Amino acid sequence: MNRIFSGIQPTGNLHLGNYLGALRNWVRLQDEYECLFCVVDLHAITVWQEPAELTANTRRIAAAMLAAGVDAGKHIIFNQSQVAAHAELAWIFNCVARLGWLNRMTQFKEKAGKHRENASAGLYVYPNLMAADILAYKATHVPVGEDQKQHLELTRDIAQKFNNDFRVDLFPLPEPLIFGPATRVMSLRDGKSKMSKSDASEYSRINMTDDADAIRRKIMKATTDPHPLPETEDQLEGRPEAANLLGIYAALADEQLGQTCSRFAGAMFSAFKHELADLAVAALAPITAEMRRLEDDPGHLDGILAAGADRARDMAEPVMREVFDAVGFLVPGRQPRP
Repeated sequence: MNRIFSGIQPTGNLHLGNYLGALRNWVRLQDEYECLFCVVDLHAITVWQEPAELTANTRRIAAAMLAAGVDAGKHIIFNQSQVAAHAELAWIFNCVARLGWLNRMTQFKEKAGKHRENASAGLYVYPNLMAADILAYKATHVPVGEDQKQHLELTRDIAQKFNNDFRVDLFPLPEPLIFGPATRVMSLRDGKSKMSKSDASEYSRINMTDDADAIRRKIMKATTDPHPLPETEDQLEGRPEAANLLGIYAALADEQLGQTCSRFAGAMFSAFKHELADLAVAALAPITAEMRRLEDDPGHLDGILAAGADRARDMAEPVMREVFDAVGFLVPGRQPRP
């Protein structure tokens, strides 16, 4: 069976974009792939995190995975820092990847902004750690958003260069899995900006912890334009807020965007927003309730993460033995490669 690796950073509250772009898709992939779903806490500390918040957010992400329907018995849920292979392989990839490759990574430029000299070295080599996350398990497929495609291409480059440099056929070249409607959910305040945990306005996003009243309030206050809803997808050109809200409805209803346009053609936003709010509450309220129940038992969550980490270590260990042998690291009791 093909193998998937995917992860979410424990930084702030999960929101609707995380659910539609990641969690819901993970649940749907479980019957087709062998899956590792990771709380990527090593990635999180590339920017400053309050330690107590990092701990709480790690548990919250695990709770969200379980509440959304990820099966921790059949698949692996763990947090990255419990498995040393991620950091070990990332260092090796730091020595394989080229500066020119990293200089082309647009996400570093976006996150570092004008204060690039003050950014952490970890943020700069973040893509190498992402490559290690994937290749430590020889994952064949990675669910990615459009903004992560460049990092996955770098992962493939690193895998190929390692194989070529050390004359081995060790790492696969993982393929992207990109999904349909609303995989890139935009801000409720600005249809041109991605929905983000870090946005200063709470009204820009629907959090996975929001209750029904908060969900309705945020949708009713979402930015729109003065025109009726269009009949076709083509007529959404130049209307980012309409495209975003209709895309969210299509994703929650599990239908094509064109069907949603036909359903609400000519309607005003005021009426459409009520329908969207009802749908969002129906989809998210059960997940939120289960998240809260799970978070009330942190010991249970810690046990699931620890058990998942044990299984992940067992899976990564033979890969790391191959890597050490290929590189020529001397490990007592192991014969080096000729």
